[in-house]
Amino acid sequence: MRKHFYLVLSAFILLSVTACSRFPNVVHTPEDVEGKLIGGLEGTPSLRLADELGTARAFFSEEDMMSELRMAGIDCAIMERTTAQELVSNTSGVRILPDNLVEYELSFAVPMENAALLEAIDYALEELDRNGTLRSLANKYFSRGIFSYVTPDETIERTGSLTIALPPDSPPFSFKNEEGLFVGMDVEIAIVVGDLIGVEFIPVETDAWELVTAVRYGRADLALGWHPGEGEGLISKSIPYARAVHVIIVRR
Repeated sequence: MRKHFYLVLSAFILLSVTACSRFPNVVHTPEDVEGKLIGGLEGTPSLRLADELGTARAFFSEEDMMSELRMAGIDCAIMERTTAQELVSNTSGVRILPDNLVEYELSFAVPMENAALLEAIDYALEELDRNGTLRSLANKYFSRGIFSYVTPDETIERTGSLTIALPPDSPPFSFKNEEGLFVGMDVEIAIVVGDLIGVEFIPVETDAWELVTAVRYGRADLALGWHPGEGEGLISKSIPYARAVHVIIVRR
């Protein structure tokens, strides 16, 4: 019986080694990603990034994407760093490249002529940084932490409402749930900032690549989730409320 067990185990190890040698890794640095077949989760910023860099292939589950990567159905995968670290720690045959693919800070996009709104948002973000709310929200959406914010409606004097442009398909930052309501980290950021400055933010569904345009041309009063490399000289930006880091997952 024991001999049979070891024979089966040896065969499994041999097959694993053979599979690894049959499908060698072809992406060793961020520069190697360009032009490759790249996996990304449906509805995430990583999938859009994959489409910019090479040929993107969308997946609806992390497990399917990792399976295709191991069997060379794709050359690599792109994911947000914290989510990728958790996934790779529970998945054999894959690893994260040591160099990040891209990292950037996320800010509110505000019209250049509205200095008062920018000052109020910066004040609110500084306070949320001091009291640990920004850190708690980051842990909730990037590290599966537990945090629940409750709006103290009875103590807030609201001066009005402002429209805020949000992408409907950019988890974990902003996306729509099964009821069609906006949820995500950016949505919660908007709620707590609005509570601090006494304003209600009303979501306006906007494509991720149209956020700056929406603010610039008055289709929304401000935006969240925009890429800071866009819109220089067209809008003002608040101090950062989060940092986005995308990494590359490859075969071992």
